[in-house]
Amino acid sequence: MAKFDLTAKNCQYLDRHLTFPLLEFLLQKNVFDQSSLLKFILETVSKTNMIDYKRDIRERLTQEKALPEELVQSRANVLVTLKELQAEVAPLMKCIEELKNPDALKDSKSVIHALQQTLDYDIILSAQKLAKYLYECGNYNDSLTYLYVCMLVMEPNDKNYLGVLWGKLAVEILTLNWPTALEDLTRLRDFIENYNFSPIQVLQQRTWLIHWSVLVFFNHAKGRDLIIDMFLYKPQYLNAIQTMCPHILRYLATAVVINRGRRNALKDLIKVIQQESYTYRDPITEFLEHLYVNFDFEGARKKLHECQTVIVNDFFIIGCLDEFVENARLMIFETFCRIHECITIGMLADKLNMKPDEAECWIVNLIRNARLDAKIDSKLGHVVMGTQPLSPYQQLVEKIDSLSVRSEALTLLVERKHKAKTQEAGEGHWKYY
Repeated sequence: MAKFDLTAKNCQYLDRHLTFPLLEFLLQKNVFDQSSLLKFILETVSKTNMIDYKRDIRERLTQEKALPEELVQSRANVLVTLKELQAEVAPLMKCIEELKNPDALKDSKSVIHALQQTLDYDIILSAQKLAKYLYECGNYNDSLTYLYVCMLVMEPNDKNYLGVLWGKLAVEILTLNWPTALEDLTRLRDFIENYNFSPIQVLQQRTWLIHWSVLVFFNHAKGRDLIIDMFLYKPQYLNAIQTMCPHILRYLATAVVINRGRRNALKDLIKVIQQESYTYRDPITEFLEHLYVNFDFEGARKKLHECQTVIVNDFFIIGCLDEFVENARLMIFETFCRIHECITIGMLADKLNMKPDEAECWIVNLIRNARLDAKIDSKLGHVVMGTQPLSPYQQLVEKIDSLSVRSEALTLLVERKHKAKTQEAGEGHWKYY
């Protein structure tokens, strides 16, 4: 399924260290030629200081276990540079050790103040440089220590602060620390929205953040709600997706399908999918179009089969396969039931890509779990649907569910326009002096 593989597009907006898990995943799936992929990984890892990983890839590519002189020299150079950088930050480490003393102040603000008073700014820059160097060596945990100190001491208006935020988010992702990664993601997003970037720069920053956030959202318990709120209901990020990376609709669509509590987002999602269908289509977006736009159940059934192959070969959403199939079948079933009062189990099994016995057991479980108002006539092999009128309360909930998010977006738009008008008025006033 190389046709639907998004690795090349996604890697454009990821740090090279974040691309290594994706590329290793592709090696396991045999989607592309193994030799060509290994050569690409080797070329990418050669731009880092990860000597052991470079040796491993070279060995897998050439089957030669002997360590070439080039790598031996590279390792020696890396160790020398590392010692030099560690020597530069020795006062910082001494200060940190002193602050660990039980008699030292424990208040975070006092610690930050103590660091700012004790340390020279050049030492903080050296700490950032060392954090970056350790990161390039693949030593993410040690890098995190220095990044954390830099983030505490640096002012948000420091030109290096943004790089520290991106670095810390990358390290938290690579060490699979998802709760902290989500906190860093939120902090970085707030910084991007409040910093004085040019329109092009802020669009680029948002695009990078969108791709990095997919890694966090599909690995965090709250991510399935957060990805919908950010990608679909924050206009600036939806605009970035439509402008720069419409392929992200695959991940947004997957999140909506597997999130039963956000079915109200389907209408808004399908509008976006239809708008962008001329720039991006894949089996997952086409499945929703067939089901909710064309009401083509046969087409939806075929696309569901293709969706399974796409998900199995996508690093970001492979963990959602079973949930996606279960919820997609439920969506087909619910839509089919709205226009039929009596359905044969054989027909239903065909629509759901299931055997008749499996389909009957699946429907029995739905009825048992109170998710379906229906009865099964085993003799005739029919499912007889009950009436399921939507309560006024539920209609009201569906209408106002996204109102707060849209109100927030409208407030931001009004504030932005007011700020622009105020700046223009100020500039016009000073022109007379």
